[in-house]
This record gives sequence, C-alpha cells and structure tokens, in this order.
Amino acid sequence: MSITPLRRARRTAAVLSVALLTTLLPAGTAASAAVRTSRLQQDADALRDAGVTGLSARLETPHGLRTVRSGVGDLDSGRPVPAEGYLRIGSTTKTFVATVLLQLAGEKRLSLTDTVDTWLPGVVRGHGNDGRRITLGQLLRHTSGLPDYIKDVVPEPGAAGYRHHRWTVHTPEQRVALALRHPPAFPPGARWQYSNTNYVLAGMVIKAVTGHSWEQEVRDRILRPLRLTHTLTPGNRPFLPGPHARNYQQFEPDGPMTDTTIAYLPFDGDADGSMISTAADTGRFFSALVRGKLLAPAQLAEMQRTVDVPDDRGAPPGTRAGLGLVWTPLSCGGGYWGHAGTGFGYVMWPAVTPDGRTTLTVSTHSRPGDNDTAVRQIRGVTDLADRALCAAQDGRDGPSGGRGPGGPPVRPGR
Repeated sequence: MSITPLRRARRTAAVLSVALLTTLLPAGTAASAAVRTSRLQQDADALRDAGVTGLSARLETPHGLRTVRSGVGDLDSGRPVPAEGYLRIGSTTKTFVATVLLQLAGEKRLSLTDTVDTWLPGVVRGHGNDGRRITLGQLLRHTSGLPDYIKDVVPEPGAAGYRHHRWTVHTPEQRVALALRHPPAFPPGARWQYSNTNYVLAGMVIKAVTGHSWEQEVRDRILRPLRLTHTLTPGNRPFLPGPHARNYQQFEPDGPMTDTTIAYLPFDGDADGSMISTAADTGRFFSALVRGKLLAPAQLAEMQRTVDVPDDRGAPPGTRAGLGLVWTPLSCGGGYWGHAGTGFGYVMWPAVTPDGRTTLTVSTHSRPGDNDTAVRQIRGVTDLADRALCAAQDGRDGPSGGRGPGGPPVRPGR
C-alpha cells in the first residue's frame, strides 16, 4: 500500500509501481478533439507510454465534470478501460475506517487516548510490542511502532506464489499475530512509519466498541447516509463486480504481466485495504469528509492534525500524514487531502481540495517489476495530480480540457 506505501514482497514487491493518468472522455464531437490535446490527456498518455496498461481519472470541479481514460482495460481483448468501472481502492479503505473510529470518539464511546489494551486486552503482546503503551490515535496516525504483517504474507515466488496463496484467508487476530512475531520499529509515538497492522487493530476496536464489524459500521455510518451505492465491503469475496478493468502485476523485471484482478486475500481482506468503489463514489466520500458532513469540527481537526512523512517513502516532499488522511502540497500553493491505495496490479490515487469543491480520482491497472520504472510512474502520478489540481485552481479546467498543446505546462516535472 502507498502512502500509501507500496505493498512489498520480500524480493519483488519493493519494485511494484504506481502509475496514474487522465484522459478526457466526451466522444465524437469537436470538443473531444480539443480534449485530446489537453495537458491532462497528454499526461495520461505519457503514463500509458511509460508502461501502464490502462488507467482512468475523474476530475470534478465547480465548473463541471471531466472523465479521462488511456490504454486498455484488457490486454487480451484490447477493450477500453470502463468509464465508470468498479475499482479496488486498497489502503483508501483506511480513511473510511478512521472516520468511523473518529465518529465513535465524537460520541464519547471511546477516546483516542485510550490504549489498545483498553479495548483489546492482551491482544498486542510479544517481542517488545505492548498494547498497554499504544493509543488508538497512534494506530490511526501510524506512530505506534507496530511491525507490518504484510511482509509475512507476500507471495514467494512472485506470480506462482500469488496464484497459490491468493485464496488464503486470515482472521484479523491471525494477521496481528503474524506482525507480533517481530519487534516494534520504535517506541510508541516516537516517529511515523506505515503499518497495515494498525488498521487491522482499528477494525477490531470498532467491533469491540459497537458489537458490529467495521464493515457494517462503514455501511451504516458512511455508505448509506452518503448514498454511495457503488462502494462495497466485500470481505473475503475476491471478485470485482462488472464493469471493471483487469489488473496486471509484473512480479520481476522484464517478466510477464500476470493478471491479478482476483484479490490476493492474505492482504486484501481486512480493515487495512479490502474495499471496492468507483471513482465517482470515492470523490463524493472525500468531498463530504473534508466539508464536515461526516465528522464534527473537533474530530475533523484531529483527523487533519499531521506529522511529517519521511522523504524516503516515495511521496512528494512536504507530504504529511493525519488520521487516515494524507496532505500533499501543490507546486502552485496549498495542497490536497487524500489517501492512496495499492495492491497487486492496481493503484488508487484520490485527492480533494481543502474546501471539498474539487476532487480527482485516478486509477491505474498495472504495476511494473523494476524499481526505476516504479519511481518514474509514481512521479508521473503525483505530477499529473499536481498539474490537474493547479489548473483547476487557476480556473483552467473548463469543458475544453484546459490549455492545448501550445500552452505552457502548469509546472515542470519534478
């Protein structure tokens, strides 16, 4: 998972790439010709040319909606990426889970200063890990120091391991137990380090407090009130509903693309990254969140209280992490909130401006097997988001798709 950090295999997942692109969609009119020469389209096609098999993006601003695609949604048939397909959102799930936990805090049913042991007594023990010293706030902000269970469930070897283990189901307790075989990375609260184990525990806390699964609480508290009818909590059901693009993972440099559309259940089945959505639903959720429609002011302020993310995490300089929410600065000033999600063969990159009026959701459907390409693609993702949101901020996001090829770029590439 990305800063969402990339999910890493012991040898191969460190080179899983992120890619993002946007291409405008009104077809068959004079406007579509202008769209195809826009900077947004150029950035999308550049990512396709950099090796991304297929991608789509949805940009909604006060001036209207633009949907873009590039590449193909199926390498065998060559069919296009669906305009409004279902998407695995990976670690973007964490924002939904953090929202529920913050709602419970606002209802005084728990406190972010409660220890993990308050709600899950004795669960976090072993090799120096101690739930009596870790608070719920530290779980949500990734400052707990807990080891990440992901490294213990990554498939070996590569594609064969993916196929062999993809149906394996772990309970939340089993995932936590895998993590606790390792010592903590640092004392609780000492610094920031991404760990999916934090959110597996957050899901367990939600159940301990409410008596209901985190999935049910997400449905009751977020999906139904916002009418997000295309957002799903599939649990251990590994299949994407249609329409959808196929996802492809290259498990080693210069290796073949493996179809990874079926979820890898060892890390795709829990509160740290199991949800499915669409670009439209994802944008609506983030817009409602930052506009205060899901959290009281005190809880939203706490969610947006951030800490530094180390530069070696692959994120743009100045990135900061809150509670299930990440702040990324823009080159034109200001920044955006979001939380990326990744897994084998896919990347989800949502973004929303602080006022909630502009949302961008980018999804890519392949990831490469070498680190250099991965770095280029994630830089392409963040640059595309930067240019698209800066253009929207400058008012150059109209129906024609912004400046054509003769206009200057919004900003140089990083």
